[in-house]
Amino acid sequence: MMKTKSAFLTIAGKPNVGKSSILNKLLGTKIAIVSSKPQTTRTKIMGVLTLDETQLVFTDTPGFHKPHNKLGEIMNTAVKDSITGTDAVLFVVEPKGEPDQKELELISKFRQEKIPAILVINKIDTVSEKAQLLGRVSEMYRYYDFTAAVPVSAETGEGLDILISEMKKLAAESVHFFPDDTLTDQPERVIAAEIIREKILRLMDKEIPHGIAVAIEKMRERQDKAILDIDAVIYCERESHKGMVIGKKGAMLKKISTFARQDLERFFDIRVNLHTWVKVKEGWRNKEGLIRNFGLED
Repeated sequence: MMKTKSAFLTIAGKPNVGKSSILNKLLGTKIAIVSSKPQTTRTKIMGVLTLDETQLVFTDTPGFHKPHNKLGEIMNTAVKDSITGTDAVLFVVEPKGEPDQKELELISKFRQEKIPAILVINKIDTVSEKAQLLGRVSEMYRYYDFTAAVPVSAETGEGLDILISEMKKLAAESVHFFPDDTLTDQPERVIAAEIIREKILRLMDKEIPHGIAVAIEKMRERQDKAILDIDAVIYCERESHKGMVIGKKGAMLKKISTFARQDLERFFDIRVNLHTWVKVKEGWRNKEGLIRNFGLED
């Protein structure tokens, strides 16, 4: 009888280095939202990859950054909590530059927890001279004794097979904690809300999206037809932002809803009837009760 193995791995790094893109590419589907804006991921998204006898369980964390409000503080706490108790860390960095203060703070946490960490250098498709990567690797090894350094591209998939091999080496003999066909532990409502928020991040200007939350009020499949009805409320921090999200004659909200519905139909493999509303909750990012209501506390 084949002995099973498992490993719990936390994907950590500063904002916008491609953590969610790597997770999506490893799983072969989108479970974590992706945009070019920092702090896209707010919650800890768990993904599961089962390869024969080995099960790898990932936690994709928010980007570790200097917090500007209560939500930012909660996001940073989520990152540190995810590192504590995990089997190993995938520390994702970009191929250029020196580690900044927040990256050094994360490395300090690795050292404190005495945790194995794989250095994952993402976005190598943007580097013309691969020799540059050697300098980046040697620079990072000055700060921590990583178990391996793996250059990858979440965009093309290059290097992910090597990354999987390195992760499998860290798996210990254990039962599988999830059914082998599981991709994520996220509730469907959370995934639906995140897909809608991704469209706002991609379609709107920098300032507004980070003051936006999405709550799913209703999500129910019709009994007589193969249609999934979803009612979603988009919350803004300011009245002026509400008008911008709605757009002239409702054009922006219609565009957000159309792109979101297409992604929702692909993910849930069913026709989706999506209704969206926009409401104002002033200063919600500094109010713990509202943060909790939006499911962003942990």
